[in-house]
Amino acid sequence: MIEAVDIYRKMILIRRFEELLLELFSAGKLSGTTHTYVGQEPVAIAVASHLGPGDCVFSNHRCHGHYIAHTGDIEGLLAEIMGRTGGVCGGRGGSQHLHRGNFYSNGIQGGFMPIVVGMALAEKKRARGNVVVAFIGDGTLGEGAVYEALNMAALWSVPLLVVVENNRYAQSTPITLGVAGSIPDRGRCFGLSVGESDGWDVTGLTARFGTLVAQVRNEGRPHMEVVETYRLNAHSKGDDTRATMEVAAFRARDPVEHWGRGLPPGLRAAVDAEVAGRLAETLAAVEAMPLAQLAEVG
Repeated sequence: MIEAVDIYRKMILIRRFEELLLELFSAGKLSGTTHTYVGQEPVAIAVASHLGPGDCVFSNHRCHGHYIAHTGDIEGLLAEIMGRTGGVCGGRGGSQHLHRGNFYSNGIQGGFMPIVVGMALAEKKRARGNVVVAFIGDGTLGEGAVYEALNMAALWSVPLLVVVENNRYAQSTPITLGVAGSIPDRGRCFGLSVGESDGWDVTGLTARFGTLVAQVRNEGRPHMEVVETYRLNAHSKGDDTRATMEVAAFRARDPVEHWGRGLPPGLRAAVDAEVAGRLAETLAAVEAMPLAQLAEVG
């Protein structure tokens, strides 16, 4: 079981890393765009803490938290986002397109789901006991490829865990205007086992995914877990049309802040300082790297 301080260390690392990204954008040191995971950190930690080296993870445009939780590689990620040669993809994939080992991300909503099912089928045939995890959001549920993939996952009975992070908005469209009916029923209609979790209950979430990962691994059948959560930042950087009062209400429930308050103050301060120091060292190292050259892009 992961220790409380280690959960905080990982959550605050993801939080401070993304805050650094926003600072770098404001300073004109990053190009393109980025989608932060602020407020949803417990989900990534809860899932990743139960995965093994042979398990596969597929993520989406909001992938930094999943990547850091699974790999711990903040230098490769920052270098990638800053377009440096030391990036996990040589500085060519940017914020949304990452690949390291068994971790993959894709900015096309739902586009990876058929691939995910194919990977899970491959793992089933190899019989190595590995699981495949797919992180999708409520905004992805309008994509037809998702339903074709869920259908085949159920028919083929593959070791797939689909984590639906319901943060209530698809960019600026609230779920009430974009998703009809029930999200859990979308999985049940294909015969998948389905559950629901509270993204603010860090302890319960971690235990729940321990059970689910073991279930998928041991039984080799797909499961869909819908996690209620909320992103505290804009979809990207400035495109936030949500009601100020609503955002403030959820910010008051910030799971990272609440978890940190449960630690002894001295221990929390030490972890905060450790993370700040690690990020400062990482930024200095990345800024010293050469920029990726366009001529090297194949």
